Formats: sequence, C-alpha cells, structure tokens
Amino acid sequence: MTTVQNITKKLDEVMDPELNMSIVDLGLVYKVSQKKGVVNILMTLTSLGCPLFDTIKDEIHYQLGLLDIKPENINIELTFDPPWSMDLMTERGKAMLGI
Repeated sequence: MTTVQNITKKLDEVMDPELNMSIVDLGLVYKVSQKKGVVNILMTLTSLGCPLFDTIKDEIHYQLGLLDIKPENINIELTFDPPWSMDLMTERGKAMLGI
C-alpha cells in the first residue's frame, strides 16, 4: 500500500518549471491525504494567473504513476487561501535561494 509519506516523497521530485525547485520545497503543497484509493492533494501556485499548472499537474501524474497510482485516482485541488508566500517554503528551499 502506498503511504502519504511515499506520495509526498514523489511530489518532492516534481519541479516548478520556472524556478527548477521542488513544489514541496517551494511550499506549494498544503496537504496530501489518501482515502479509498484516491490521493487528494491541496496545493497552490506562486501566482493566481500561473500558466504552468498543466505542466505541474502532468508531472504530478507522472511521478505518482511510478507508485502505480492512476491519474483518475489523483484529485488535485488548487487553493489561493492562504496565498503563497516565501514564508511557506521549507528551510531547504530557502537555503537553495539564499534566503
């Protein structure tokens, strides 16, 4: 059985295409849960009008597919509450940007 921890590790391999940094380190992933075989991901983007969501979504599907999770079993919910800020970044992400 795939755990939330394994899913989060795979999400850590999904890169933001503009910053070339993990969406986890950027603080874009707010919550990961799993219920009845469906993975639920609550996340945000660095800006409201970010045109790269489809690219990020495709990479999420690819990475979770490596865990044998089918795209139809992945629910990605976008939220902008709270809006993204650098305060949401992990310490590793901040160090990568020299913050």
